[in-house]
Amino acid sequence: MTAFTTEPGVTISTPDTLTQRDRTIAALAAIAIGVQVLEAAIPSPVPGIKPGLANIVTLIALLTLGWRAAVAVTLIRVVGAALLLGTLLSPAFWLSLAGALAALAALGLLRPLAPRHIGALGLAIAAAMAHITGQFLLAWGVIIPHPNLPLVLPPLLLAALIAGSVTGILAAHVLADPRIQRHVRLARHP
Repeated sequence: MTAFTTEPGVTISTPDTLTQRDRTIAALAAIAIGVQVLEAAIPSPVPGIKPGLANIVTLIALLTLGWRAAVAVTLIRVVGAALLLGTLLSPAFWLSLAGALAALAALGLLRPLAPRHIGALGLAIAAAMAHITGQFLLAWGVIIPHPNLPLVLPPLLLAALIAGSVTGILAAHVLADPRIQRHVRLARHP
């Protein structure tokens, strides 16, 4: 099998044409889906607040393969996890997607500053804050348009700060592992 063009500018890769980068993105997406599904099984003491450990994988993709890879990993994760959890097209799915898109927008804006001016920790905190803000805006604007809902935003932002700090620290530790660095070099330069 090889790549073929369906229309001008659109090429579909087949298994023979998959690059190491494609395989790495697929592996990262699979890991992220697994982490999100496992995290969904853990009861949360506060409804709706999860640590977002799958976002570690997004940060790894962003800092090693770039923003487009992070987008691919994240969108595959959101849809794949929703399919496995049975939440596709439910309010939980739309909240997850809104948060993911907001986080990706923040990461896209801040990516040019990494790693010289902002590291994994700063990126993770910004992404977590954007994620919760995106979810909150969708919830307030569409799902629960209650005038008192903004009162819950400060505790949500505090939770995002804590979760972002944890994911940023964990991502930095993973990225510092020599085995990960070797694999990243292979994905960048097969």
